[in-house]
Amino acid sequence: MINWYLKFLLIYSLILLLNPINAEILNNKVPTPKKVPVTFEAHGVTRVDNYYWMRDDTREDEEVISHLESENKYIESWFDSGEDLRDKLFEEITDRIPKKEDSVPVRLKSYEYFRRYEPGNEHGIYIRRKNKNAKEFVLIDVNELAKDSEFYQLANWSISPKEDLMAYAEDTTGRREYNIKFKNLNTGQTYKNGLSNSSGDMAWSSDGRYLFYVLRDQETLLPFKLFRHEIGSSQSEDVLVYEEKDPTFYLSVGNSRSMQFIEINISSTTSSEVRLINSGSPEEPPYIFLKRESDHLYSIEHDPEDNRFLIETNWLAKNFRLMAIDLEKSEDKNEWDELIPHREDVLLQSALAFPNHLVVMERENGLRHLKIITKKDNTERSINFNDPAYSAYLAANPEYYSDKFYFGYSSLRTPDSLFSSKLLTGRKRLLKQAEVKGPFSKSDYKVERKFIEGRDGTLIPVSLVYKRNTFKKNNNPLFVYGYGSYGNSIDAGFSSTRLSLLDRGYIFAIAHIRGGQELGRSWYEDGKMFNKLNTFYDFIDVTKGLLKEGFGQKGRVFAGGGSAGGLLMGAVVNMEPTLYKGIISNVPFVDVITTMSDPSIPLTTGEYNEWGNPENKDEFEYMMRYSPYDNIENLEYPSILVTAGLWDSQVQYYEPSKYVAKLRDYNTGKNPILFKVNMSAGHGGVSGRFESLKEVAMEYAFLIRVDNK
Repeated sequence: MINWYLKFLLIYSLILLLNPINAEILNNKVPTPKKVPVTFEAHGVTRVDNYYWMRDDTREDEEVISHLESENKYIESWFDSGEDLRDKLFEEITDRIPKKEDSVPVRLKSYEYFRRYEPGNEHGIYIRRKNKNAKEFVLIDVNELAKDSEFYQLANWSISPKEDLMAYAEDTTGRREYNIKFKNLNTGQTYKNGLSNSSGDMAWSSDGRYLFYVLRDQETLLPFKLFRHEIGSSQSEDVLVYEEKDPTFYLSVGNSRSMQFIEINISSTTSSEVRLINSGSPEEPPYIFLKRESDHLYSIEHDPEDNRFLIETNWLAKNFRLMAIDLEKSEDKNEWDELIPHREDVLLQSALAFPNHLVVMERENGLRHLKIITKKDNTERSINFNDPAYSAYLAANPEYYSDKFYFGYSSLRTPDSLFSSKLLTGRKRLLKQAEVKGPFSKSDYKVERKFIEGRDGTLIPVSLVYKRNTFKKNNNPLFVYGYGSYGNSIDAGFSSTRLSLLDRGYIFAIAHIRGGQELGRSWYEDGKMFNKLNTFYDFIDVTKGLLKEGFGQKGRVFAGGGSAGGLLMGAVVNMEPTLYKGIISNVPFVDVITTMSDPSIPLTTGEYNEWGNPENKDEFEYMMRYSPYDNIENLEYPSILVTAGLWDSQVQYYEPSKYVAKLRDYNTGKNPILFKVNMSAGHGGVSGRFESLKEVAMEYAFLIRVDNK
């Protein structure tokens, strides 16, 4: 009895001793970057940035790189100091994914095209064949292209009209500066003459002699010059077709689905313009479809069978309407014919033309709907969906002359599913549903859609999913996800990785907050510029509303978002630091004032209509009310995990790096603030089918450990 008691005292004493030792060792590894005060003054306001020195546009400064590496060492130390579920979760997540998988073949002219994943490979193999019984021809094996690169992304590819050439755009840094290469599909030879520093967009002339592409500005990375490249020639001989000189506009190019036109799209947040080149006359100058006008957004779709263009336009129609016009009359809006009128409660999002039908995608009450319209008599057929919250989208539909169209569907419990639908009857056919390996049944999970009242009385839609047999009112960990910017709607799609949280009792919720476009164009405009605070208030109010209804346990609430959703995380955690136990902030846009004050930073000038221009006093003062970096205070912050990519061109790495350093300075509590930097990746994280899931496993391991402490 005495021996047992002595052993107990020894073990207990060791536990007491080891915990503070581990904590002390861990605290000693917290990066402590130097402070070099840099002062910014504007409109009578002085801001001091102690960490501005972390900005290095070359990504070569030894002191900066050393600091970022110390952050990566610290997060490893944090995981090593306690329960580390990363490997277990990674294995769990990847075990659900089929190691060999083919995508659904899509017909384009003489061939059908599909992608194949092979066991042990990180990247896809792109294949074509005449039909399912014919010999397969490997167009490109991305694994071979990626084998010597730490990062590799195949961003775009296109087959020439004669079907004998393949152009493909690749990124080997994560900075989204794409090099275009050409492969002869008859000989297998890749041409020496490629195109560098492109946006990745491409369009062919009808004879396949020329490829049109967009060049990026070397400093700002804005896509601003359109060139015509003759296949086989040097890039230095390319002809400048168009240059966009307004830095608030972006330039893109592509072929119409009919392949009869090269479409040049010039767009800003609030205005757009389309120019056209006949594919058969590639050396002719572009024709302006309609000159840009303030606050007028439009896009077009060629409908050759009726010798017209369809126009999705917000002219006298906030939620857009569908109109049509002959090309010869396009410059006079008063000549346009209305096909689908504006509706206050329905947002028109997309329209595809076929010889005898139109396929229209709309959003009503926050959910997407698809319908087929017969041109002859305007009869409509709707495609019906079952779940209360879901994601639906138009899949690849490259051929105009087709008797069917393709669309995708998934929900928070239904794996991604590809369907075809007959245009004549509306009858849909399931072509493939993503396989989930292991013991998975969609009936084990419940999807709900709710409306939570915000502080100003606005009803905010929320999509929820949880496992039925783990749900206990007021007793589950709750994870709330949000974005709320640029009019991007976050639909309730499926994620097999998310099952690792749901199966552990987590409730997952998407807050469809203002700043997105779920409830129409007004929903977006009520969450931008001088209404931006609504975005953050909505997210906070949704969180509190869910707790009030029993969805989640107080003290076990987590939140996450990326990019502009990372700004959301930074703002809400400054406003309500005790509401959340843990935060995941991916590549967060957090230094709003400094970034928007510097037009040399990629994307800045094109986003003045989203956030504001700090040169204007009223816009500066409003941004100062929420800018996460500028509103960090002496608070007890929750546990926070921040990620970044060294080569990120959308949110520069130094924003999250400075943010983490300043958070630690002001944090009055002991919760960890962690920073993971992908040293060979950009905005989208590391490349590779499975390698990218290591970051997801890390995030889940962080959540579970923080929840259990």
